[in-house]
Amino acid sequence: MTISQTTEMGDPETAALQVGLRERGLYAGTTDGVLGPETRRAVRRLQRRAGLPPDGQPSRATLALLRPYSRRAPLGGRVLRTGARGWDVAALQFSLAWHGFASGTFDGRFGPHTDAALRLFQAWAGLPPDGTAGPQTVAELHAPLPESPIRLASPIGAPIGDGFGPRGDRFHAGVDYLAAFGARVEAAARGRVSFAGVNAGGWGRMVSVTHRAGVSTLYAHLSRIRVRVGQRVAAGTLLGRVGMSGRASGPHLHFEVHVRGAAIDPLTAGAR
Repeated sequence: MTISQTTEMGDPETAALQVGLRERGLYAGTTDGVLGPETRRAVRRLQRRAGLPPDGQPSRATLALLRPYSRRAPLGGRVLRTGARGWDVAALQFSLAWHGFASGTFDGRFGPHTDAALRLFQAWAGLPPDGTAGPQTVAELHAPLPESPIRLASPIGAPIGDGFGPRGDRFHAGVDYLAAFGARVEAAARGRVSFAGVNAGGWGRMVSVTHRAGVSTLYAHLSRIRVRVGQRVAAGTLLGRVGMSGRASGPHLHFEVHVRGAAIDPLTAGAR
């Protein structure tokens, strides 16, 4: 089975609107950057509260009701740094996550997590990692999303549950394969095992494999590990078995792909 499906990035400005609506208790959906029915219903609720025509359109008058999340300027309209708050910060967080550097909750607050994610992205993009989102950084965030330079096979023959992208008010940096406990987990490409053990951050028993061209893959929530650090593996080599170790509500495989440290949608790696 080769990975072949893709996920598309939503609009950062619409994501910022969703953050502002959530702050007002009007929106409980996913911060996905899509102006869909649920987002429009939230906009209409906001408009009714203010006595505006409830047309569901985020007009200038409607957005002004979302202070400090009203759209004073789009992302790039001002230089952002630690302590900033508002619409453009939410758009920045959304863009950083899609480019592989999630900062936690989409909340429009430029705190230490956003600062760390921004600096990592800047270093990845070859910019000075100064933690300040100015014109150069914003220009890089408008570049195409990173992709895998190598082709990857699926690590397991199982349906996908949660995919790469927004999940609630956060970002899911991989894909979850819904497989039975003990199912076989295989290497997605040849490489060398860089980690095999228990991860303290919630992934439980986990294996990481380093491949060529700056690509690495991560396999988490395993019940058993069948490789050791430093071992060379081929595509299809048994790495371990599906489990629910770490923070997991049921058996599944969480699979991530990184390119020079940036998390990418694993499903794009088979479309080349």
